[in-house]
Amino acid sequence: MYALLFRASVRSRMQYRFNFWFSTLMSALINVVEFLMLAVILMKFGHIKGWTLEEAGWLYGVLTLSKALYRTVASDVHNIENYLVSGELDALLLRPLPVLLALMSRNVSIRFGEVIQGVCILALSMSSLMREGQIGWLSVPLTAFIVLCGAVLLFSIGLLTATAGFWLTRITELQNITEDAARTAAQYPLSIYPRWLQGFLIGVIPVGFANFMPGLFVLRGDTGWWMLLLTAAVAGALLSLSLFVWKFGISRYQSTGS
Repeated sequence: MYALLFRASVRSRMQYRFNFWFSTLMSALINVVEFLMLAVILMKFGHIKGWTLEEAGWLYGVLTLSKALYRTVASDVHNIENYLVSGELDALLLRPLPVLLALMSRNVSIRFGEVIQGVCILALSMSSLMREGQIGWLSVPLTAFIVLCGAVLLFSIGLLTATAGFWLTRITELQNITEDAARTAAQYPLSIYPRWLQGFLIGVIPVGFANFMPGLFVLRGDTGWWMLLLTAAVAGALLSLSLFVWKFGISRYQSTGS
């Protein structure tokens, strides 16, 4: 059912092809500029807190792909405030399918630009690390696994934030903290931040498990295989929690009216 709704949403978006491809290009350019700022600093000083350009590129590429995957399959979860304010969520409640499924399949946004950018940055970073002997070919499937776990993690954080809208209605400022600011901070090695902020990004809003924590094992071997299991466990636990809270929030939903 989700696949059918997904294809229908893509067909509707492609009715405006120029707008679709132009927005895709602009999104990719914005992400390129963000990474170039980090690349310029690293090329100037060589490393940040011991993290090289290639390692930072791996962290950035993994998080970019995780975000692109999350926003592709569940774009309007991030835009739920519009549904709550306009009362449009009421229409989804009347449909004979789960509300979350209906929400995830609306206004699908395929992030081609971010996917291409993330893959290119990862390919360049990992090929350089392989030539230096720092990582091997096993890191390729491990990286793919981490990207999937990261997408689940980002989706769960986004869904928990969206659920808060059932009580707060206006959640843009909250999303700026839990999704945008936290993800932006995690694009760079967490070790560059103060201890309290590292704890916040690992223990409170655990976006650090989307790239930095498993990256300690894949890139440096600082931890054991248990880190990958912990990453998957954190993603799974947060997904279960977000779905439970979403179900509870839906049961308490009151329309804003018109």
